[in-house]
Amino acid sequence: GPDVLHDLSEVLRESILAGLENRSEAMEYALGFGRGLDLELADRFVGMYVNEYTCDYGDEGRQAVGELLRRGEALGAFESPVHLDFVA
Repeated sequence: GPDVLHDLSEVLRESILAGLENRSEAMEYALGFGRGLDLELADRFVGMYVNEYTCDYGDEGRQAVGELLRRGEALGAFESPVHLDFVA
């Protein structure tokens, strides 16, 4: 239910923040899954997808997600209409 989703969202947010606050240790751990990526390339790749927007992309980000899904729906990418619900 909503409480479980909220709790899960908080755990994920705290985990992401811990990784951002301890980036070098997080990168060392992640390199074990990097399939041969060197540290510089892995850090650049992670930096594109894990940043301050990962924890809170704000109203603009929520609007962008909605627009992306609306366009996908218009192109027939989904079998049924998409219901978008953000967990805070």
